Parts: sequence; C-alpha cells; structure tokens
Amino acid sequence: MHKRRRILAFATVGTVICTTGFMPSVGQAAGGDGEGKRSYAETHGLTADDIRNINELNESALPPGQPGNPPAEFPPSAGSPSRAPDSVDDRETPPAEPLDRMPDAYGTHGGRATTVVNNYIRKWQQVYSDRNGKKQQMTEEQREKLSYGCVGVTWVNSGPYPTNKLAFAFFDESKYKNDLKRTNPRPGETQAEFEGRIAKNSFDEGKGLKRARDVASIMNKALENAHDEGTYVDNLKTELTNNNDALLHEDSRSNFYSALRNTPSFKERDGGDYDPSKMKAVIYSKHFWSGQDQRGPSDRRKFGDPEAFRPDRGTGLVDMSKDRSIPRSPANPGESWVNFDYGWFGAQTEADADRTIWTHGDHYHAPNSGLGPMHVYESKFRNWSAGYADFDRGAYMITFIPKSWNTAPAKVKQGWP
Repeated sequence: MHKRRRILAFATVGTVICTTGFMPSVGQAAGGDGEGKRSYAETHGLTADDIRNINELNESALPPGQPGNPPAEFPPSAGSPSRAPDSVDDRETPPAEPLDRMPDAYGTHGGRATTVVNNYIRKWQQVYSDRNGKKQQMTEEQREKLSYGCVGVTWVNSGPYPTNKLAFAFFDESKYKNDLKRTNPRPGETQAEFEGRIAKNSFDEGKGLKRARDVASIMNKALENAHDEGTYVDNLKTELTNNNDALLHEDSRSNFYSALRNTPSFKERDGGDYDPSKMKAVIYSKHFWSGQDQRGPSDRRKFGDPEAFRPDRGTGLVDMSKDRSIPRSPANPGESWVNFDYGWFGAQTEADADRTIWTHGDHYHAPNSGLGPMHVYESKFRNWSAGYADFDRGAYMITFIPKSWNTAPAKVKQGWP
C-alpha cells in the first residue's frame, strides 16, 4: 500500500474502517429511520485503494468461515490465492506485551472508548486471558488472529474463526408492508433504492440482540449438568418447551441442534472434551450488505436486496449460507464500501442493551503503511448498532466457548480501569 496524505483531523483520531459509527442506526436501536449515514471512505478520507486493500485482506480470512469449509483455528496464509495479484498485504502481527504490564486508560468519547492494539493486548492479558485459572500472555497465534482488525477481535476471543451459522435478527414485516403502501419514493429515488431503504429500516437490531440473548440463555441452561450431547439436546428441548419457543420445531439436522457439536473447542481436551457442561453460549455480531447475489439485478447490489437475509418469522434464525461478505456495489463514481464489520459481546449479563459493551476494531494492523496501526474500540450498543451506509443488515450470532475461558466476562467496563 502506498503512503497517502491524510487530513489532520483524520490522522489525529486514527483510521476507522471496520467499525460502526456515530450516526442514527439502521438497526433502530436508537430509533429513527437510519438516514443520513455516510460511508467509511467519505467520512474518514479513505481512498479507493484503502478500501480495496482492506476488503482483499478481509477476504483472505474468509475461506475457513464459508459454508462447506471446515472452521480453521489458524490464520490464513498471507499469500492466500484468494488475494488479487496486485494487492498489498502490509499487515503485521502486533508484538508481544509483558504479562505484568498494566494497560493505559482508553480515550472515551461519545459512547466509545478507543485504544491502540498493543494496549488492548495488555488489557486482554489482565482481564480476559484467564483460561486455566491464571492470566496468560497472548500467544503469537492469537496476536496473528487479532491483526485482522474487526474480525480479529472476535476471532481471538471466540477461538475458531467465526462461521456465522447460528445467526438471529428481527424484521418488522408489518412496518415493511405498511411503509411500502403508505409512502412513496423520494425525489430522484429509484424503486429499487426505495424498496431497499424501506427494508433496511424495518430491521431492529435491539430486538435482534434480545432474541439472540434469550436463545443463548436457553442453551446455557441446557448445558448445565449435561455431560454428553444427547442429554444436552434433551435438556434443550425441555427448556424450549417450557418457554414455548418456536425453535423446538427445528429439524433435528438443523444447525441449531448441531451447533455445539460443530464447535471445534467442544471436541478438544483442553476445551469441552465432548462434555457440554464445560461449554457456554456466547454472542458476537456482524454488520454486512444484503445485495450479494452477483447474478441478480444490479440495482439490488447497489441499494440492497429487500428479500435477502431476513430472519424466520417464528424462530428469528437468519440463513447466512449465501453470505460471502461481498461489499455493496457503487451506485455513483468514486464510491467504495467496506465488506463487513464484527463486534464481540461474549456473555455479558447487563439487562439494559444500551449499557452493554461491544469490542471491535477499525482495520487490519499495518503500522508501517499509509493505513496505519490498528485501533480497538469498546462501544456502547447504541454506538455499535449505529452503522454506516456500507451495511444494511446486522445479525447476532451464537457460538460456544469453554466455560474456563474468561474472554466473555459478565460485566465489561468501558475503557480502563
């Protein structure tokens, strides 16, 4: 990546790519219709080459997480064949930090705490690294995972690369239908742009998060005292019956019932060792673009696909099998869009969603390039769910990690100490 000039204000706050922003939400967590959001590129002065390199680096991490491919514990090679021949991989693994070094305070502003990746490693070691009853130094493998930016933060905390198979969201069908009938396209707005906007504003990320948290709670109750998979599934069906939950009627081959079995750490001796009672259900989130069907109408790739990635009305499950993390197509010259954004939640028990903390990053770690070093953020939910024009979907994923891992504390305090 070539060195580039940055405006002073942008250089001061640091690059913000793979993170959500400061404007009203597409997810309705803060109310409003989500209009007026800008892209990462135009908000932060990024060039098209910046976005291209970020997306290509992101894509190099995707094969392990795509449907049909086994999850991978190790980061992909920097020379992955999925990368374009002229792309520049200037990503670097952050250096090791002494285990006894305390982190510095984060800078906090507007519902977000910010720090450099090296300081996050120090905090992670003090607060989140406990996996065997004592603090541990972040390994080179973990630091390599972390170097990928937003997905790296989730990756280093979840263990295996996030596969996004058990996803939940909330779509207000009545609002969508009523808004289509009672409103008209804005001046200069095409029908496709109108339908995409109405669909986008019919998703509610607050309710999507609540659904994922409710399901994770049911799963965690089923894990208690279940020392084999059969007992866990029986317990799960009992809990679903007690809660009159529509997931009870999922097919036995559904990923909902097989999710624990397909979690690599469940099988590992120092993880679950095939004992469900040693595992816990935790949550992370992904923001992405709906118009990913490259064989479909081009307008849907530009303005969103109203039918894509809608949750099942009964269960809230989102079929993510067609998610290839393809970014939004430009509708106008000069537009560049980031392909995805991840936020780590873990197993927080704070009842008020607006008080929960989401840990994410801006972009991959490239301290010796024009892009610069990676920053890590701790954002309140209202800030996390706010979104940019790059995304029109937000899904909340459930995965499993060993209970012995302290990468998902019940309470997360923003910044430090």
